[in-house]
Amino acid sequence: MKAFVFPGQGAQFVGMGKDLYDNSDLARELFEKANDILGFRITDLMFEGTDEDLKQTKVTQPAIFLHSVLLAKTLGNDFKPDMVAGHSLGEFSALVANGTLSFEDGLELVSKRAMAMQKACEVEPSTMAAIVGLEDDVVEKVCAEIDDVVVPANYNCPGQLVISGSNEGIDKACAKLTELGAKRALKLMVGGAFHSPLMEPARTELAEAIEATTFNQPNCPVYQNVTASAVTDPDEIRKNLVAQLTAPVRWTQTVKTMIADGATSFTEIGPGKVLQGLVKKVDRAMETNGINAYQG
Repeated sequence: MKAFVFPGQGAQFVGMGKDLYDNSDLARELFEKANDILGFRITDLMFEGTDEDLKQTKVTQPAIFLHSVLLAKTLGNDFKPDMVAGHSLGEFSALVANGTLSFEDGLELVSKRAMAMQKACEVEPSTMAAIVGLEDDVVEKVCAEIDDVVVPANYNCPGQLVISGSNEGIDKACAKLTELGAKRALKLMVGGAFHSPLMEPARTELAEAIEATTFNQPNCPVYQNVTASAVTDPDEIRKNLVAQLTAPVRWTQTVKTMIADGATSFTEIGPGKVLQGLVKKVDRAMETNGINAYQG
C-alpha cells in the first residue's frame, strides 16, 4: 500500500515551484488562481523573493501548500494514494490530495490559518524548542511540572520531541531537560508557540472558517495529527483539523499506525526531505522516496 505524506512549515526555499510554473499548463493556471485568491502574487515571493519573505507565516504556509498540492496534481495517473498524512500544515495538502477539500477551499483555509496563527503569535511572545535524546515520557513530565505554559507539540520520531510555549516556559524546560541528559535542547526559529494552548485565539478563528467549508467524502483515509489514526468521515476530519492548532502533532504514532495498517512505501510530496528522514527513524527498513520537482 502506498502512503503519500506532505511536509509542514520549515521546508520552504526560494525558487520553489518555478519548474512547475514553467513546465506545466495546469500548475501555471492554478498558481495564477492562487495569486487571485490570496490577493497578492505569492508566485513572485516563491520564485524570486528572499528567505525573509518566505519566512512570513502568511507566505510560508500557502507556499508549501501550493508546492505540495500542485506537484501531486501534475503527477496525473501516477498519483494513486492508498493513504495520506501531512505534518501540521501538510494535513491540508493531504486533504486536497485525497479529495476531501477542493484546491480553492484548501488554499483559503491555509491562508486563514496562517493569518490567525500570526495574530495569535503577536499576543504573547512565545517559541518552540527541539529536544533530542530523551524518552517522550521524560519530556512530558518536565513540561507538566513547569508553572509557565510549555507542552509537547511535535512527536517527530523516537528521541525527538518538539516542545512549545511561552519564552519563559521554554527556557525553564530546556534548562531542566539539559540537566536530565538531553543531547540537544535547541530553540527553533519560529514565530510562536504552535500546537500549544497559546494558539487558542487562532483555533477559534479557524473553527468558523472550517465550519463554513465543504468537506467531501475522501477517496482514501487521512491519518490525522491529532488522533494518529485513519479517518474517512468528513465531520470527524473537520473536528480534528480544528483541534490540531492547540494539540500535538503525533507524527511518530501516525507513521507507526500507517505501517501497522499495511503501508509498504512512503512518498513525500513537496519541498525538502524531512518526513522521509522521520519515517526512517521509525522504521529503518521502510521504503521512502520524495517528489520535490516537476516530473515531466
